[in-house]
Amino acid sequence: MATVTAPGISTTASTLRRLYFVRFAFAIAWALVMFTTATHLGPLAVTLLVLYPLFDVAAAVIDARASRATGSATLLYVNVAVSLLAAVGLAVAGASGIPAVLRVWGAWAVVAGLVQLVVGVTRRGMGGQWPMIISGGISVLAGGSFIASASAGNPVLTNAIGYAIPGGIFFLLSAIRLGRTAKAN
Repeated sequence: MATVTAPGISTTASTLRRLYFVRFAFAIAWALVMFTTATHLGPLAVTLLVLYPLFDVAAAVIDARASRATGSATLLYVNVAVSLLAAVGLAVAGASGIPAVLRVWGAWAVVAGLVQLVVGVTRRGMGGQWPMIISGGISVLAGGSFIASASAGNPVLTNAIGYAIPGGIFFLLSAIRLGRTAKAN
């Protein structure tokens, strides 16, 4: 697909590229720390689980501010609201156990994935969005899996780690692909 180089698009692409590299690094670091505590739902695990959607809030705000030229800012603010609700829901669910956490995490993954998918589709002309479109679709499927796994005999938090790592990799791929658009200015 051809890369659009309209005024503002290359600036947006440059900002998103930097943001996506940061999101990749955060996801990998989060997964590594979460791996050390994922065997039980203690205070550190709950804090990490709440931190992930809060980081998503900050990233979505940066993304929305940079994306005014692409017309996707409104959807990103929807993602901010959804991620804030998820953070609160995870904090509350942490007191109820792993199944409750997985249900909240799953619902968040479904809704945030749908938003990511739609935002990626609206930005296709910018280039570098296919990894985001695929990631959004996978997030929807993974969310359903988290909700289903909450009813399993022995639900575990390690599934959340498996969600963060591919998501981070998709952000890395998108950041790399956005390089051409960012340099078009």
